[in-house]
Amino acid sequence: MWNEIRSLGEAVPTPWGGWLLTGFDVCNQVLRGRDWLVPDFAWQARQPDTERWQAPATQEMSRTLSRLNPPMHTHQRRGIGNLFDRAALTRLGPMVDGHTTHLLDELAERLARGPADFVRPVGEMLPIATIGDWLGIPPEDHRYLVELTHDQAHAQELLPNKSQLALSEEATRQLRGYFTQLIAERRTATGEDVLSSWIRTWDELEPDRESADEILYTLTMFVTVAALETTTTLLSTVVWRLLQDPARWDWLRRNPEHIDSALDEALRYDPPIQLNTRIAAVDTELAGIPLAKDTMVHVMYGAANHDPRANDNPGDFDILRGGNHLTFGGGIHYCLGAQLARLEARALLGQLLERFPTLHTPGAPHYASRMVFRRIISLELAV
Repeated sequence: MWNEIRSLGEAVPTPWGGWLLTGFDVCNQVLRGRDWLVPDFAWQARQPDTERWQAPATQEMSRTLSRLNPPMHTHQRRGIGNLFDRAALTRLGPMVDGHTTHLLDELAERLARGPADFVRPVGEMLPIATIGDWLGIPPEDHRYLVELTHDQAHAQELLPNKSQLALSEEATRQLRGYFTQLIAERRTATGEDVLSSWIRTWDELEPDRESADEILYTLTMFVTVAALETTTTLLSTVVWRLLQDPARWDWLRRNPEHIDSALDEALRYDPPIQLNTRIAAVDTELAGIPLAKDTMVHVMYGAANHDPRANDNPGDFDILRGGNHLTFGGGIHYCLGAQLARLEARALLGQLLERFPTLHTPGAPHYASRMVFRRIISLELAV
């Protein structure tokens, strides 16, 4: 598939007026370049398709870090600091290991009775258990937030239809209500959790309580949503890709020191997010093509990661490749949760390989029909 897309050129025009970017270097240039912005409110206001950009769910996500450009992005980013530095990951490690053990205990019980789905009970629940513990979200609310996140993600698709936007709008309304209440309750009894720390920080940075609470809501909602959809797909994808070849699973089980390399190859080979959008900040030229200010381009992670100029024999899944990928993005919008996602995937793979040496899959996973999020709906496993 990626060879066919790249054969059309490094920049391919789209019917909606944007450009699909397929080459590794040109995608890397856009992700890291200061002359390329995310489609923020200012850009949206200049677009003729007002219905698309003024949809409530789209407007809500446009307030998050992923849709902010400097100086607003800089201001909010400084307010949360380095979320997942080495010290934070060290503290989170035992908690992630514990959640992984609990979820795999339950999976083992189901596998003892026959083939069982991996995605819903494990792939979806480990990320929400992790971020839920981190933010102090009650466990009984975890499944509810997972389902809302699935619906809300429609607003982040490239070309959502009206029914998808309606689902996303309702999910966004419920997410706002949930996190607004969570913040209000936490204010009455702050502790040592991350949300309590954010409350103290933003009360100092923003003297207006209403403005501070709006920023707190946006940050909490965004971090939760971002942590769930992509990490869930990463966990399911790496398990699927490793199990496609039983010899591959067995080799990694005997050589667990290469788990990190296996994760990177899964991220390269089959990225959870298929594309990301940037806007030309000025008149410019890209891949030899003149582009006017405000032109929309779409970085195609999969095509870039499969560029043979960046990775030899890119169609091969090679754990020891040590290659390049752009899956976590680049520049100021590099994925905030990249190291957390790696921590969760590392813990999960380590325990799966040790506990289920004969694990296999009877068939391929089922995917949702999405253009941006490559969401796996179900993946059946057996022992």
